[in-house]
Amino acid sequence: MIVGTAGHIDHGKTTLVKALTGVDTDRLPEEKRRGISIALGYAFMDGGEVGRIGFVDVPGHERLVHTMLSGATGIDHALLLVAADDGVMPQTREHLALLTLLGIARGTIALTKCDRVEPALRVQRREEIRALVAGTPLAEAEVFEVAATTGEGVRALREHLIAAAKALPPREIAGRGFRLAVDRVFSLAGVGTVCTGTAHAGAVAIGDELLLLPPAPGQSPRRGRVRSLHAQSEPAERAGAGQRVAIGLAGLEKDDVERGQWLAAPEIAQWTERLDVRLRLSPEESRALRSGLPVHVHVGAAAVTGSVAVLGRFGTAQAAGPHPRFLPQAGEGVSPVAAAEMSDVHEVADLHELHEVYEAVEALQPGEEGVVQLVLHRAIGAWAGDRVVLRDAAATRALAGGVVLDPQAPARYRRTAQRLAELAALTADSPATRLAGLLAQAPMGVDLARFAAGQGVPLDARATLLASAGSCTVVPGTDGPSWALGASQTALWESLALARLARYHEDQPEELGPDLARWRRLAAPRMAEPLWQALVRRMASDGQVAISGAAAHLPAHGVQLSALDERLAQKVMPRLLSAGFEGAWARDLAKDAHEPEALVRTTLARLSQRGELFQVVKDLYYAPAAVHELARIARASAVAGDVTAAVFRDRSGLGRKRAIQVLEFFDKLGVLRRVGDAHRLRTDSRLFIDDHEGGGASRGHAAETA
Repeated sequence: MIVGTAGHIDHGKTTLVKALTGVDTDRLPEEKRRGISIALGYAFMDGGEVGRIGFVDVPGHERLVHTMLSGATGIDHALLLVAADDGVMPQTREHLALLTLLGIARGTIALTKCDRVEPALRVQRREEIRALVAGTPLAEAEVFEVAATTGEGVRALREHLIAAAKALPPREIAGRGFRLAVDRVFSLAGVGTVCTGTAHAGAVAIGDELLLLPPAPGQSPRRGRVRSLHAQSEPAERAGAGQRVAIGLAGLEKDDVERGQWLAAPEIAQWTERLDVRLRLSPEESRALRSGLPVHVHVGAAAVTGSVAVLGRFGTAQAAGPHPRFLPQAGEGVSPVAAAEMSDVHEVADLHELHEVYEAVEALQPGEEGVVQLVLHRAIGAWAGDRVVLRDAAATRALAGGVVLDPQAPARYRRTAQRLAELAALTADSPATRLAGLLAQAPMGVDLARFAAGQGVPLDARATLLASAGSCTVVPGTDGPSWALGASQTALWESLALARLARYHEDQPEELGPDLARWRRLAAPRMAEPLWQALVRRMASDGQVAISGAAAHLPAHGVQLSALDERLAQKVMPRLLSAGFEGAWARDLAKDAHEPEALVRTTLARLSQRGELFQVVKDLYYAPAAVHELARIARASAVAGDVTAAVFRDRSGLGRKRAIQVLEFFDKLGVLRRVGDAHRLRTDSRLFIDDHEGGGASRGHAAETA
């Protein structure tokens, strides 16, 4: 257990900690000279079978509240001190308010310096304390009368804290990536750079690599290797959440690290300048919290300035109500029947029950709870569940406290009903439950890698996140599931995509169908490409759509060949097959077949529409086998994911001009994507892979389901 002190300056916090632990936490010469705490102090007490109990001794001066907050974040138990001779003072009230805003629900109260007052005054101070903590999480906290200099009451307080440590629920370490909020950094001879702080989640061992977050602007995070560990001030091979940890690091210099940064496992590394936060405005405030208000934001051990954007107010439990309209209506390229069918599906999906909802408002009144977006002036590390405290622009009083819901908040569509429904889903207790709720609400699916990092879930635990999500469309990635689309959203988008494809057939009956990229632009332009590819594979596997070459079409729709087309096809195919990687021009095929060029062009176009040929550029045709092999060569030519014309030219044996034409053709189909002078390999594309491996281009791969 980690205990954090709180209280007014000169109320005996450091003296009491020394009486409990034997350690003087005032280590700086200035602190000893002035007799007050300036920096955070640390001490530890042997708790017997419960292990060592850590103490974070915070300064009580009003100008050092930011230091107090950096130390109070992550503590398990608050020790609020009130001096019997002074009674309740301004920083007593402020520290209590900060503990409340931090959500610290366990605590003990010490009435200090009792040897200096008469018994009657002790009784009066107890009454003042009870009035002070009424209505706060410490309302039922025990009050101990102590005199640290004489030892009165110290033993009873020590035994009480040990009992509290024994009753403390264990921290959940499994399934969480390690992260530590750095509140102190120094160098030691023979050890190197040492960072200390409270471990907020996960576990770390000697030899592990950690990233320093956030990095300097425009730079990648610095990486350090754990050389040594101290947990609760004792040497250790492993340390975890809920402990005070000192980490000796190789690869980082003392000047590289600042208080407020995080040391985190690489797989959960992230930093942000926008946070969506569930917030409660202090009832002591006299004004409403409105958008645009400048504030000081405290998260972990960091303090940064920023501004508030109020999104919504906490409401009562009810059905979520309709999402913003993202499906087409009759007359918008969809037949009335199809629109009605999609509306039925949409209605079913919209009635997902939410435990908590938010209504869009412009301001939060004192005492109200809602969701806000914090726009920060510089990046910080933050994860879902982290506590947040807001102070006013002058940093003179605490305004509000809350918890991070989404550490990668969007800048657009942040106040829509859809977004508020998603934020309501993110208020659930566990990452798996949050994901299940989010999948039921998010029409564009969920980026699982981003979601898991924001929740602090490492790679080896990400697959278990989907256990509570039910049936959904999942996109596999190299490090586990990468995207997911909820079951109801899958049904919605399938209906919409098929309706748009049917309308395309109505408008372009002579064409086999659009290529996948064009179909996506028609049906789901905002959907992530990996999800779209998975959705298409799922529909193809279910027989709802056929993929012929690069074209998608309904199974009942197809380009029919006439007897003349069949005859001409038989005459040109041998020449086309022998052309190999060079392809064949329509005029040359007509000349070799001794047929009119216009008729041959028409037949070639129909064969291309059926997916039996590929037109790389106007009038230049390739047999499928040649295109499949060129696609294989293109994939094999990728260096760090990019294919250059020079490498592809050398591997394929084509001339530079033809190599560029083929690569641009693959850009159009979605095998590659043009980025500058290179063609980036689309790792989510399965075009031409199935045929080359004998799977059949028209069948595709069914999306995995969970």
